[in-house]
Amino acid sequence: MTLTVFIGSLLLAMAIGMPISFALLASGVALMWQLDLFDAQILTQNLIGGADSFPLLAVPFFMLAGEIMNVGGLSKRIVNLALALVGHVRGGLGYVTIMAGCLLSALSGSAVADAAALTALLLPMMTAAGHDKARAGGLIAATGIIGPVIPPSIGLVIFGVAANVSISKLFLAAIAPGLMIGGALWITWAWLVRREKVAPPPRKSGREILIAAREAGWALLLPVIILVGLRMGVFTPTEAAVVAAVYAFAVATFVYRELNFGQLRDVFVSAAKTSAVVMFLIAAAMVSAWLITVADLPSKVVGLLEPFMGNKVLLMIGLMLLVMVVGTALDMTPTILILTPVLMPVVIKAGIDPVYFGVMFIINNSIGLITPPVGVVLNVVAGVGRMKMDEVTRGVLPFMAAEFAIMFVMVLFPSLVTVPARWFGG
Repeated sequence: MTLTVFIGSLLLAMAIGMPISFALLASGVALMWQLDLFDAQILTQNLIGGADSFPLLAVPFFMLAGEIMNVGGLSKRIVNLALALVGHVRGGLGYVTIMAGCLLSALSGSAVADAAALTALLLPMMTAAGHDKARAGGLIAATGIIGPVIPPSIGLVIFGVAANVSISKLFLAAIAPGLMIGGALWITWAWLVRREKVAPPPRKSGREILIAAREAGWALLLPVIILVGLRMGVFTPTEAAVVAAVYAFAVATFVYRELNFGQLRDVFVSAAKTSAVVMFLIAAAMVSAWLITVADLPSKVVGLLEPFMGNKVLLMIGLMLLVMVVGTALDMTPTILILTPVLMPVVIKAGIDPVYFGVMFIINNSIGLITPPVGVVLNVVAGVGRMKMDEVTRGVLPFMAAEFAIMFVMVLFPSLVTVPARWFGG
């Protein structure tokens, strides 16, 4: 009955158009009534306590770093370097998109920020070169979702806090899977453009490549600083977010000189608005998470999945299919916050590595950002690129299929994730 009350009240609140954060609070209140525990003071304490977390400070700082990178010219120089390296081959602008997306993912950790930057910089170039606009937009959207996978990742931070799993280990374990997704997109794009007769841009000279590499050097140094610092224990993920924001500000202001102090207000306001939405959503979800624990809903879910507990691969396939379905209707953050407290007890009881599950869970949620009908990243690409939503959806389908395929390959062969994680020290 408690499970029915929680899910029913949540779906009903969402169906009448209530924002996700308030829908979570409404479902929490409904569950409190069901358990005869309603107390406004407890509700308030859990709401405030949900956001009162040192690791969660990484979220606003990584968002600030992403805003600074886009405004301050770091993203543009990453794209220019990728263009200099592979822009001249057949379908080169697509490979530029994938390479730039992987590099940007190591800077911002936000799918929305990466997709917006790639769309603004590369979509006009791809359409002007003669590539189908829908396919180009679909590739950019599919590349943008690598942002929450390759560290630093806001999604991994939120999962780490919700599941009480080491964020540093999640970061290091997600490097190889993120690159594998990029490889899947590379192969898919090569297959799709093999018969296109689009003239690529001329090959850059060695001198131009060196200039582009030198220009992008300061931007490329940031992920190295973050990953080495985490691996060596120099700073925590939260401190790494602060380092990323300060470093991006210093480079954008004093090295590239594309960010002036007059622009800072807009940058801070934009980052603050996005952070406020995410942090309130997290706080609201923590109320539901506390009540889920009190109502012992995880044990009921474990009971439902008991027939699959003896086969880890089969259980993981079932869990991934569940997340896929939820991801078509919910954004990434609420999906993480709603499902994590329910699924983690199942994962732990089945003996599945929580770090491995966390990486797979975030990959699945990331792909959910390009699955219709919600598809937040699809909306971003459509808005920035001035395209129809159905055009972007049509263009993203082959790339989305490739990403789901590589995800299920990693489900069938967990060593593809766990072995590289040990290489990186995860």
